[in-house]
Amino acid sequence: MKVELLYFDDCPHWKVADGRLRELAAELGFELNRRLVESSEDAEAVSFRGSPSILIDGRDRFAVDADPVGLSCRIYTTPDGPAGSPTVDQLRSVLLT
Repeated sequence: MKVELLYFDDCPHWKVADGRLRELAAELGFELNRRLVESSEDAEAVSFRGSPSILIDGRDRFAVDADPVGLSCRIYTTPDGPAGSPTVDQLRSVLLT
């Protein structure tokens, strides 16, 4: 399984997602790669739907077709309400399915 965290520096939420993914990488045994998205052109090229975006085998399992592509902070729906990153349990669920 290939897991990639896409982010841009101006959004602080990617660091939370990174910590959660590192925790799960140790638990589940996958390699985590990070990719900095630096421009609108980069965002378009990788269909970046906001920071942080998590690709599993090249696919954004949290994406909705209506989500815009571009440099913005992303909001996720979690059991506790809107958040800047999926919960550990949400990430584990998409990683195991």
